[in-house]
Amino acid sequence: MLRDDSGDGGRRPSRNVLGQPLASCSSDPLTGFFRNGCCDTAAEDLGSHTVCIVATEAFLAFSKSRGNDLSTPLPAFGFLGLKPGDRWCLCAPRWQEAFEADAAPRVVLQATHEGALAHCALPDLKRYAMDLS
Repeated sequence: MLRDDSGDGGRRPSRNVLGQPLASCSSDPLTGFFRNGCCDTAAEDLGSHTVCIVATEAFLAFSKSRGNDLSTPLPAFGFLGLKPGDRWCLCAPRWQEAFEADAAPRVVLQATHEGALAHCALPDLKRYAMDLS
């Protein structure tokens, strides 16, 4: 859960969109660009897998219609397919696309990496937050 792209060799804890330490998104299914359960990121994560979502049937259908089938199992890659209720580290640009199409899934802000803010506005993420009281 520690990444640092500063190039100075130091490590710092990853932060969420609220400026707090990044919480885990899901270990079942195991998610994240690094498959560590967190929506952690680094320079090599070109898709910015930084938004922790809770999948819905509507979102899975939307994503599939846009060429990103997240519901069909791919056992050769160890991917069992997502089902409604699963948490997943989604690419921030895909979440933004879904938001603009009125198909965005709910978000877990505590587990959404601050890097998502390069693609998504915090007020929009908060509108879909599951973890704000």
